[in-house]
Amino acid sequence: MAETRKGAKGRHEMPRQDARVRIHNFNEVALGYPLEVAIEEANRCIQCKNPQCVTGCPVGVRIPEFIKALREGDMWNAVFLLKDKNSLPAVCGRVCPQETQCEERCVLGKRGEPVAIGRLERFVADWERAQGMHIPERAAPVGKRIAVVGSGPAGLTLAGDMAKKGYEVEVLESLHVPGGVLVYGIPEFRLPKEIVSAEINYLKSLGVSIRTNVVVGKLYTLRELVAHYDAVFLGTGAGLPILLNIPGENLNGVYSANELLTRVNLMRAYLFPEWDTPVKVGEKVAVVGAGNVAMDAARSSLRLGAKEVHIVYRRSREEAPARAEELHHAEEEGIIFDYLTNPIAIYGDEKGWVRGMRCIRMALGEPDASGRPRPIPIEGSEFDMAVDTVVMALGTRPNPLVFSDAPELLRTRHGTVVANPANGRTRMERVWAGGDIVTGAATVISAMGAGRIAANDMDAYLSNGCPEPWWEEEKSS
Repeated sequence: MAETRKGAKGRHEMPRQDARVRIHNFNEVALGYPLEVAIEEANRCIQCKNPQCVTGCPVGVRIPEFIKALREGDMWNAVFLLKDKNSLPAVCGRVCPQETQCEERCVLGKRGEPVAIGRLERFVADWERAQGMHIPERAAPVGKRIAVVGSGPAGLTLAGDMAKKGYEVEVLESLHVPGGVLVYGIPEFRLPKEIVSAEINYLKSLGVSIRTNVVVGKLYTLRELVAHYDAVFLGTGAGLPILLNIPGENLNGVYSANELLTRVNLMRAYLFPEWDTPVKVGEKVAVVGAGNVAMDAARSSLRLGAKEVHIVYRRSREEAPARAEELHHAEEEGIIFDYLTNPIAIYGDEKGWVRGMRCIRMALGEPDASGRPRPIPIEGSEFDMAVDTVVMALGTRPNPLVFSDAPELLRTRHGTVVANPANGRTRMERVWAGGDIVTGAATVISAMGAGRIAANDMDAYLSNGCPEPWWEEEKSS
């Protein structure tokens, strides 16, 4: 176990697998707090009268209240207070960027280290799962049916909230396993499949029905869903990869990060040889990008047998969008970071397999529209990197299939759906949307927050007999 630090300024570290051991397995890296450490960490919370941590949480978790119950040993009350606002706490406790949300606003963080809110959330959720999930009473049926397209964090949050309000909810998932990006996109060593399965089973216990292998846009059109349900929520995420469009991108041995991670996670390559669906990566892998998905792809490649894995990123470490914890874990595991480097071509052998990547060095200029320094190529700095696998982790866009028969569903030039951020309404009446399908690739908790906003508005709209104008231009953005 990692050393436990005490005091107002130092929070308790979470034990984790040694880096030399974990690079050879897909077991969870972070091991969770033991009870006594969780209580000690909970005792660091000063129970502010005006808790800013709650305002930093996209779903408004009752943070000081569940922490107080935890430190008093009232565990079932801690579970109730936590799940009152969050239907997926075991997931959020593992993958949410608390350091830029609830923990960033913790008062203790102004002079020391904030309370480890995410780790405590994980502890309480894991405690409940070990005891047996508590099933709340179902609300009285209201006699209305909701279709949720996609079973990722936005869709699951809305489904749980609407089921609690008494609606009949049916989730339509295109893949053969529910969970969306939680299942296909996040590796086992960060988010075990059994955790996602337990959270989904909890939603089923609320009365949520989940149908898999249902491709909206093929099996059903969006118009057909609107005709057969009282309301529809689009939470299909953003699964269409963005590529660089450079020479050689179609060579064998070039993956999108989505393709690689889907093969590893959903097709269970992480269980090879017990589960016979291996993924071939070479001895030298280059992952282009430096977000959380890039870290997942790089660390998965290492566990799949790569001898050397590079992160190739056109800016510096300071601009890397990945969580600090994920960067740190990747560095611990021996991932090589090639900052201020950008690919300009991929070249292969006579059989069409990747043999290397031509790159150019970059310098940082003035900030661009994102607020980060603009990377500028350095003339004459081209060089070759010998690799046999390239993974593009440059972001994603929504798949346009679901929109095939709904031209009134306004979309941006990036392919995302235009929805009112205040309520999740799209331009198509009785169709709400939230999560990555609206924002582009973002965090799990922000998608959950969008699902909650849409659920509250959907309930208010349907409960009042849909009287007000559907789309108010001045409130949209």
